[in-house]
Amino acid sequence: MRRSMITFLFVLSVSFGIAQEEITTNSFTLQEAIDFALKNNYSAINADRDLIDARKQKWETIATGLPQISGAVSYQNQLKQPVSLIPAEFFGGEPGTFQPIVFGQPQQANATATLRQQIFDGSYIVGVQATKAFLSYSQNNKEKTDLDVRKAVTEAYGNVLLAEESVLIFEKNKANLEKNLFETTKIYENGLGDEESVEQLQITLSSVENQLKNAVRLKDITLQMLNLVMGVAIDSQTELEENLDDLAQNQIDFELLESDFNLENNVDFKLATNLNEQRYFEWKLAKSRALPTLNAFANYGTAAFADSFNFLNSDQQWFDSSVLGFDLSIPLFSSGKRSASTARAKIALEKAKTQLTEAEEQIRLQLENSKSNYILAIEQYETAKQNLNLAERIENKNQIKYNEGIASSFELRQAQTQLYDAQQNYLQSMVEVINKKTELETILNNKS
Repeated sequence: MRRSMITFLFVLSVSFGIAQEEITTNSFTLQEAIDFALKNNYSAINADRDLIDARKQKWETIATGLPQISGAVSYQNQLKQPVSLIPAEFFGGEPGTFQPIVFGQPQQANATATLRQQIFDGSYIVGVQATKAFLSYSQNNKEKTDLDVRKAVTEAYGNVLLAEESVLIFEKNKANLEKNLFETTKIYENGLGDEESVEQLQITLSSVENQLKNAVRLKDITLQMLNLVMGVAIDSQTELEENLDDLAQNQIDFELLESDFNLENNVDFKLATNLNEQRYFEWKLAKSRALPTLNAFANYGTAAFADSFNFLNSDQQWFDSSVLGFDLSIPLFSSGKRSASTARAKIALEKAKTQLTEAEEQIRLQLENSKSNYILAIEQYETAKQNLNLAERIENKNQIKYNEGIASSFELRQAQTQLYDAQQNYLQSMVEVINKKTELETILNNKS
């Protein structure tokens, strides 16, 4: 019995140890979270696949102009052979009459191999050129996806820190209010205070308790959102190594505002350029349809005939054949269809050029707007920090006055409400600094 109990406890401890090992907690700085997401985010993974697919499509297009070899094997058994009528006089019969005759043997086997080679096709030349543009588009789309993932992770990371800080602040506010309410209630019960003071504090405490509950829920939701954009299960155990204040301080970089802007590095401009290239090759393709196409082919085959299926016998006689030839196709007249198609492609190209010019101006405007928003976020952060210090001092003074009976409960509640607003504004201002810097870096395509 004792030995069985020892064995049971050993198995239980091992199982518990394995379960503990399975529950792993991943810890990330912001940059580590970004690096992890660039490899594991669902959109990033599919963008990698799209890039591989574009490379395969490029080779698929090139291969259509290279030698193509096909083979074919066929077998026929004419259950009822066709009959032909031959003038009977060929066989010594009466003129004007016909003799039925069957040609060949009922069973036949064929094996052929055909080599085809494209010699000239204007659409093929344009297609090969277009694959390079399509591959460039896929690479730029992958780059844009990475920038979007980086931005999404930064925002989600900041939101988690915001939720965590909010929980801590609400818990601190709740503890202070509970202390104030307890003291005020005791004073009222001893007949030295009024009931309104107790009620005012109860109202404020109820509001803070609701906000605390909501902050706890948001903390879980924001962490799940971060897990989602990082490409892990939303219920994974994830911890953040940075705090909101330090992260916001590190995101203040005035040199970024003075950095050189190269329009050609902007990923949206690259994609607009890709569209312009695509329309250009569509126009060239429409023009190429007026050119002739020339292809060569070589065919080799063998055939055998028999009254019964004996094609696998070594003594079966096979008859070889071979053909070498060329196909030349010359478009002569299409009733204006080709010219209309070319004209439409030309119009689409001109529209793409206009869109490229518009995209350039929009990107420049976005840059200036993003710089302005970044500066504003920094200014609001500094102001919110100062306002928080002032609100804390005002609340502390009113707390002292209230305890001494100089200030009313209404004045204390106003100071407390002002403090709570200042706290949330300060937290939100730090998140805005982080997000606005990321937006500016995305336009500049600055990944540092």
